[in-house]
Amino acid sequence: MKRVVITGAGTINALGHSVEETLEAMREGRCGIGPLEFRDVDRLAIKIGGQVQDFDPEVKFNRQQLALFDRFTQFTLIAARQAIAQAGLEFSGELAARSGVVLGNSGGGMTTLDDNYRTVYEDGKNRVHPFVVPKLMNNAAASHVSMEFNLKGPSFTVATACASSNHAMSQAFQMVHGGLCKAMVTGGSESMLCFGGVKAWEGLRVMSKDACRPFSANRNGMVQGEGAAIFVFEEYEHAKARGAEILAEVAGFAMSSDASDIVMPSKQGAARAISGALNDARINPDQVGYINAHGTGTAANDKTECAAVADVFGAHADSLMISSTKAMHGHLIGGTGAVELLACIMALRDGVIAPTIGYEEFDPECALDVVPNEAREADVEYALSNAFAFGGLNAVLALKKI
Repeated sequence: MKRVVITGAGTINALGHSVEETLEAMREGRCGIGPLEFRDVDRLAIKIGGQVQDFDPEVKFNRQQLALFDRFTQFTLIAARQAIAQAGLEFSGELAARSGVVLGNSGGGMTTLDDNYRTVYEDGKNRVHPFVVPKLMNNAAASHVSMEFNLKGPSFTVATACASSNHAMSQAFQMVHGGLCKAMVTGGSESMLCFGGVKAWEGLRVMSKDACRPFSANRNGMVQGEGAAIFVFEEYEHAKARGAEILAEVAGFAMSSDASDIVMPSKQGAARAISGALNDARINPDQVGYINAHGTGTAANDKTECAAVADVFGAHADSLMISSTKAMHGHLIGGTGAVELLACIMALRDGVIAPTIGYEEFDPECALDVVPNEAREADVEYALSNAFAFGGLNAVLALKKI
């Protein structure tokens, strides 16, 4: 089996248009959540989100591309360009044939759907643009990344709600680990911040009207975000031979299904995924220094996740640092695990633990070190990234300093 390392990273999200900007915001504990700006926002009960600011797609793409690219695809390509540029890979010949792209996404082209429902139902028109289907399909971003960078190996999209990115990155890891591929472009993206997207989520009554406060006793719900984060996963020996800069090693992963409820999380399912990732990475619980939590800011998720961590780590749980960055960038649904992996890389590479901002009141059901409000310096050898989705679908990645 091959060792797998990360040699490139890129992102655009509410905290910044690059990895550097995003990590700086995480170090500073800066919040990217603010008032939403789009058509009919006044008709919503929820008016805040982690929206990407100062973004002009016409600067990044030509008119022909914009006819094909939904907002989530635009974000994906911007992040992919950054990641592949940092990795310094050119995909041709055998490398192109043995490299692919696996991305996580949940909603597909939600803004395209929203716009075209308006065209048909509100404006009364009987025709839509001929590219609506290829623009809104969930695999659009993966397909366009494969075409732009000549990735001819396995390419597809994984849709498992809030765990989509972690499931996608797990599949990419497995393909390189097992020798099927030399390199994989992976991560995830999402853009649900439009009238129809937010209105649908309002119906679940899990959204906060004012702020995301993970693990705080006065938390009152999640806040949505948008954006993308993309990585290059590469075979270690291949990266080493070409002198590539290595950001971190992907040490292992695990997945589980609660098989119990479509929306309520299960402690047992989450615990199985966490312990499975430790087993796959062949590490002991006391070797883990940091967990980037799923930490949505909902009562059910936060207490269930903390209970699962306590069960798996036992006495070591009190020594762990566990934080949720969703209070800064929002919950990107299918793309969230990818953005959160950046915090794990920062912990391993820079020795900086991203904080859980918005923390105001201690909750005895979340009695762990949640790194409240301020970043912390620490020497971390291993980190975990948790993702627990509606449908009871769990995916946990283990990363190692290198």
